[in-house]
Amino acid sequence: MLDGLNRALEHIEEQPELPLDVPELARIAMTSEYHFRRLFSALAGMPLSEYVRRRRLTLAGAEVLAGERTLLEVAVRYGYGSGEAFARAFRAVHGVGPGEARRRGAELTAQPRLSFRLVVEGSSSMRYRIVHKPEFTLVGRMARVPLVHRGENPHIAEFLRGVGRAELERIAGLAAAGAEPAGMLSVCDGLDPSRAEGTELDYYQAVVAPAPVPEGLDTLVVPAGEWGVFETSGPFPQALQELWRDVFTQWFPSGPYRSRPGPELLALGSFPDGSDTTAQLWIPVER
Repeated sequence: MLDGLNRALEHIEEQPELPLDVPELARIAMTSEYHFRRLFSALAGMPLSEYVRRRRLTLAGAEVLAGERTLLEVAVRYGYGSGEAFARAFRAVHGVGPGEARRRGAELTAQPRLSFRLVVEGSSSMRYRIVHKPEFTLVGRMARVPLVHRGENPHIAEFLRGVGRAELERIAGLAAAGAEPAGMLSVCDGLDPSRAEGTELDYYQAVVAPAPVPEGLDTLVVPAGEWGVFETSGPFPQALQELWRDVFTQWFPSGPYRSRPGPELLALGSFPDGSDTTAQLWIPVER
């Protein structure tokens, strides 16, 4: 998998002036476009589109300082339809316009080429299992919220305060007996493949519920498929955020599975003494 990602990165470098062609990059990496975007974002720490933009403007910056082409020629070479659009993008990355940079030889910001490699860190193992589930329905309350990478998401906290404890307890009571995952779930659906901070998603506080569904609640029908189920424990939300990171940066690159479109499910619990949180993360996967 990492070899495929590196071949895709090499393709970007060979033709930096061409429009971003994600389907072609996914083909080179021998994976789906959806998985390619998500895996790249997890490994690189930035969306694919942002990396390509920074690389293009890094190369463009070198040409601006070299002075061998006009600024408009440099703009067109790196995919910008006008000098104004190029100047705005250039300033956003380098903190200075291209004209000023050329006149005074300004210091610019460089985005180095990425190359992915597998690094073995420690000897800890990851607890997981693969589960096939038939179609099921989630029932609860939903809100559209922005993605937050670290720490508590204040938008989710505000949403839950608005729902109220009594309503959450009513939803919890609707859970189907023996359903898995059990209990109240935090559900993230409609995630942008880039996983860029600030992009929006549908957040549900919901349970796996039997039919019929009570009126007045939000529902999400989840198609049949395979799921990777991962478990961890530790302080919340750090333990969960680290688990998600490890799934995408370690488990997917080294295994036979890839992610597929679908909601991500989180079941939370706690130790009897309340010291730490237990988490069970359900990620939709396919071979």
